[in-house]
Amino acid sequence: MIPYFSFIAYSNTGKTTYLESLISALKARGARVGVVKHDAHGFEIDREGKDSWRFAHAGADLVAVADGEKCAVMAYRPTSLKDILAQMRDVDLILVEGWHTEAKNAIVLYRAASGKGLKLDPQDCIAAVSDVPLNAGDTPVFPLNDPAPMADFLLGLIADAAQ
Repeated sequence: MIPYFSFIAYSNTGKTTYLESLISALKARGARVGVVKHDAHGFEIDREGKDSWRFAHAGADLVAVADGEKCAVMAYRPTSLKDILAQMRDVDLILVEGWHTEAKNAIVLYRAASGKGLKLDPQDCIAAVSDVPLNAGDTPVFPLNDPAPMADFLLGLIADAAQ
């Protein structure tokens, strides 16, 4: 299975912004990156009236849309993180945003201005990301405003596991 890392924090803490910059840092190092985002609020990937929307509303359980550069597969049923990860291929690592109940290799993210605490204890995680010093015990803490050290850390973990 492809290694994956779960980034956990409360809503509006800055997970997406941090992951966006981390993806760029990983790509700059030659990594192929997959991402899975959990949306607790529900989402619509399709637009009313489009063919794929019409297929789904006619009762299709699975709809795929593809062109020469991208593909989207929409499953109209509950899907676990494990099932989603099993379908991902041709990447070196997968970054997971959310899914705290199925977190593996959890990395907790904290931004002081959010006014929210830590969603997980840093000592229960492989790393933490913060814009202020954290009492994290032996857990390494990485800067929120610089994803380069985290990119190196993750790629190092993958390289160590491959040996």
